[in-house]
Amino acid sequence: MTRLNYTAASEFILVGFSDVPQLRYFLFIIFLSIFNLSFSAHMFLILLYRFSPNLQTPMYFFLANFSFMEICYILTISPKMLRNLFSGEKIISFYGCAVQMFLFLLFAGSECFMLASMAYDRYIAICRPLLYNILMHKVLCLQLVCVSWTIGTAVAIIQTLLMFSLPFCGSHEVNHFYCDVPPIMALACADTWVYEVVTFVITLSVIVGSFLLTIFSYSVIIWTIVTKHSSSGRKKAFSTCTSHLLVVTVFYGSGCVMYLRPKSSYGTSEDKFISLMYTIIAPLFNPFIYSLRNNDVKSAVGRILYNIKLSQQY
Repeated sequence: MTRLNYTAASEFILVGFSDVPQLRYFLFIIFLSIFNLSFSAHMFLILLYRFSPNLQTPMYFFLANFSFMEICYILTISPKMLRNLFSGEKIISFYGCAVQMFLFLLFAGSECFMLASMAYDRYIAICRPLLYNILMHKVLCLQLVCVSWTIGTAVAIIQTLLMFSLPFCGSHEVNHFYCDVPPIMALACADTWVYEVVTFVITLSVIVGSFLLTIFSYSVIIWTIVTKHSSSGRKKAFSTCTSHLLVVTVFYGSGCVMYLRPKSSYGTSEDKFISLMYTIIAPLFNPFIYSLRNNDVKSAVGRILYNIKLSQQY
């Protein structure tokens, strides 16, 4: 380990779950199963949205992009984590760490505003249904998706350049299972006050800004449901909104706890559990909450299964 104690870092060590070595292979099996299920579910939904005529609407256009972001998200984190658990090889190169951080921030930042775009789509559909086809036209949908990706890219570039312009000396052990901003910043051997302030402002703008847009949309939706919908329609809409708000709460709640706090509180075992919530667990449940509980999606899946069964009879 002493060979890593030099000023110019060429590699980092991802500590991961070294504090529970007896659970190493058990965690590998669990996380591999979650990865395979998440990847398969999102890929299936993308193909379903693409080739089902009744799902060619703005809502499913956003969901397809959301699923694509989730796939990129888990591909950024899970493969390296699974390799570390299986082989025990925890070293990641300096540039490999920078690339992983950049991609993570890109997809996480983009996903924040994609959730806000999806909430806006539901607001128009429920609160202004007669104008839905006029307001949610194809150009606007493309613009909202492009804005999400643009903001995510800008955040990723700024944050990654800031972090990897810092000098790293002494220990290069990252007390995490991937290269994230807080544990990397904790390794810097320079005054990081300015970096912390800039990072805090950027993170606050992205998380709180997109969160407020999302919550405002759902607040208006809930008010409209309460005041204008029938009891049966109210129950159905509340069920959908509750599920969506659960996703939003887990995603933004864990993000706020992880990033909107001082540097001195980084590096605890609880950080890894919090990160698991939005990097591993949330991508597993999101397809089922947003899509597979939806009657249109169920109908599309039913038609596919019926066609498969019919083709097997001939």
